Amino acid sequence: MDAVRLIVTGRRALAGSKGVPEMMTEVWQAQALAQAIGSRLAVFGPPELRGEALGLTELAGRGCGVLDTPDLAVGALRAAQLTELGDARQALMQLGGLLGDVGIALVGMASGADDEATYWQCMEAIDAADESRDRVLEMLRRLADRDEVVPEAG
Repeated sequence: MDAVRLIVTGRRALAGSKGVPEMMTEVWQAQALAQAIGSRLAVFGPPELRGEALGLTELAGRGCGVLDTPDLAVGALRAAQLTELGDARQALMQLGGLLGDVGIALVGMASGADDEATYWQCMEAIDAADESRDRVLEMLRRLADRDEVVPEAG
């Protein structure tokens, strides 16, 4: 499945999740998808994005690592369903939106956390999602710089 379809599916699932365990699962899924997209961009993406894509892979991996790994049914891991990136710019724009949604969900969960462990888990995941989103925005900036046409003097 292409990246944009998976991201849209993830955004819908996050928006429709009920309760902390389901939301945490969707946050983890989003970070795993960001990690997979970063890996794919690092290998197959435009050369000017490869360094930032590696950074995204690491940061999103950290985002998964600070959260408890969800117990997913076979075939339910969206990141494993990624078969193609499609248009890198569109995928990154959508991924930036998903990571923004993740941050908002995590803030809500942190503010309503019943225990300190959940609170700190959310805070660390907020940092990872925010830094991942920063990488995505930097890649979008690099794509815009690459595509910027400088008029010839004459």
